[in-house]
Amino acid sequence: MAGIASSSLRVNCPGRVTIRVMTVDDHPLLRNGIRAMVMDQGDMSLVAEAEDGAEAICLYDLHRPDVILMDLRMPRLGGVAATRAIIAAHPDARIVALTNYEGDADIYGALDAGACGYLMKDTLVADLIGAIRTAVTGKPVIPPAVAGRLAEYTPRVDLTAREVEVLQLAAKGLRNREIARMIGRAEETVKVHLKHLMAKLGVEDRTEAVTVGLRRGIIHLEE
Repeated sequence: MAGIASSSLRVNCPGRVTIRVMTVDDHPLLRNGIRAMVMDQGDMSLVAEAEDGAEAICLYDLHRPDVILMDLRMPRLGGVAATRAIIAAHPDARIVALTNYEGDADIYGALDAGACGYLMKDTLVADLIGAIRTAVTGKPVIPPAVAGRLAEYTPRVDLTAREVEVLQLAAKGLRNREIARMIGRAEETVKVHLKHLMAKLGVEDRTEAVTVGLRRGIIHLEE
């Protein structure tokens, strides 16, 4: 995120309301940048940092931050699952997804889990600071680019968990017979799943299905 690392530290101004922020990300450099950025604001303080979703759940209970900046894909427990767990226990928690993933499926996943906002990691510092201040008031944080991404793919398309699994395996280059062996089903069943998911995505073949799935964040190559 451009500009974060160059921020200088500044002591919070006495008498001003301090917004308590927690950051959740498995990359130390990103956390360091956010720490400097937050501490440079007179009305904010960084109260906790977590390396993954599991640690975030524990630290939330301990520190009760006003706003959480949550990465989506992390080891042990990802941001969507962590968001869902925190919101289930604390419905008033304010969580803003901060990620590199811009697919509509990623956005819907975070919002469905209870996130109040969705930002990309290349967001300008001023915009991220503004988003934190907006989130703490209870208002949603959906930048125009994110809203446009959702509008681009309307109506929403939902694949079943099995269809996502089949598409993910297809993206790895597995043939139908290999996919069938991996999921413990007949090859004909795999063909049916592929037919259904291609129809939902509005594509003609599995290659195009994989391309669309990757672009929309339904599947990811690193998984």
